[in-house]
Amino acid sequence: MKTIVPFLVTALMVGLLTRSSLAQSCCDYQVVRKTVWEPQQVTSYRLQYDTVMEERDVRVEKPVWETEMRERRFRVAKPVVETSQREERYTVLKPVWETEYETRSYTRVRYVTETAEREERVVVNKPVCETQYREERHVVRRPVTETIMHDRSYTTYQPVTTMRTQYVDQGACVQNWVYKPGTTKTRLRWLPPSTYCDPATGLTVHQRRGLHWVEVPTPGTMMLQQQYVPNVVAQQVPVTSYMPQAVTEKVPVQQTRYVDEIQVRKVPVQVCRTEQEVQVRKVPYTVQRPVSEEVAYQVPVRTCRWEKQEVVRRVPVTTHRIEYEERIEQVPVQVCKTVVETRKVRVPRTAASWVPYVTTRYAPRTITMRVPVVGAQVIYEPAPPIQSTTTAPRQVQSVEPTTVSGSDDDSRETGAPGDTDPTGRPKLESTELQKPQEPTPADPEKD
Repeated sequence: MKTIVPFLVTALMVGLLTRSSLAQSCCDYQVVRKTVWEPQQVTSYRLQYDTVMEERDVRVEKPVWETEMRERRFRVAKPVVETSQREERYTVLKPVWETEYETRSYTRVRYVTETAEREERVVVNKPVCETQYREERHVVRRPVTETIMHDRSYTTYQPVTTMRTQYVDQGACVQNWVYKPGTTKTRLRWLPPSTYCDPATGLTVHQRRGLHWVEVPTPGTMMLQQQYVPNVVAQQVPVTSYMPQAVTEKVPVQQTRYVDEIQVRKVPVQVCRTEQEVQVRKVPYTVQRPVSEEVAYQVPVRTCRWEKQEVVRRVPVTTHRIEYEERIEQVPVQVCKTVVETRKVRVPRTAASWVPYVTTRYAPRTITMRVPVVGAQVIYEPAPPIQSTTTAPRQVQSVEPTTVSGSDDDSRETGAPGDTDPTGRPKLESTELQKPQEPTPADPEKD
């Protein structure tokens, strides 16, 4: 900004000098107002929320279970069975069987067997066997056993005991109380007027009083959590290992060898031949001749008739009834008692604070000058544009139009000066171009 102001003053002076040189040759002047935009730095405040941990005393109710013996009265339904007898009379049809004989006859055929003989001639092959001897030679292997000493090597294992260190975990489970924070719910609440920073634009926004949605955290709870605590203990354990050892010994071995020997023996052989012989034999045969005869026999015929008979019988009747009996028994009951303990818990709290930040805005300012008029035309040379030679950081810029009015003498001036009057230097209404305006911090609105 310090670089822009001298450049602006130089441009205005060059323009005014040019106009003053033209005005000396002209007769009329016209008052011209020009608007110049100047950058200004403004310090604003935004509302920032931070989380602060606070220690609070929390009363925790710890359940303690105890066993009590209580009497319980109850009714027991006991079934009672009673047996009685009653007479039943009913009529029974009793069958009576009567037997009568009838004479019947049938024709029976029987066969008479007669025996006779006939002669038959048959050629029979008759075997004749004779015994003959023949010699057989065969080789026989006779075993011969001898004892030989052989070396036998084998490996034996001897036990060797050493001590080895091992680590055993003898831990146990421990129950600890753990604080579980509550959930956050969104509810409607009545809020007074306040100011907050809009995260989308970065500007300070005023919030009216009324019902608004607010996130409300619910109170936390204490939970009993079981945790395993390890306990590693070193122990000396005997370890038995077997070491190999080579041993050589003499072992007698029975060795058998075979010797060939030729033996001769006579073997009897049966030789059979067949001789034919004619034989005459008598063969008996049987012939059956049928003989018919009449046979008479007695057939029994049974007839059944029914007679009515009255029967009396005793029928057992079982009656069931329920008798109620009151009993008393001792029942163990688990009773929970609450023990109040006070603990310190760190609870997060949201703290609001105002943080200043700097923004740049452009404010308009009006400059009044005299411009000579040639005929019906106004000679006007626009001032060069104001360009910033430094790169400012990217900030939110807000433009508020402000009007700086000229002096009363220049605004009321209606006549034109003569040719002999000196033009002089133009009069500036304020020294804002020479001395930049200091940024004024905006006070944050309080509820």
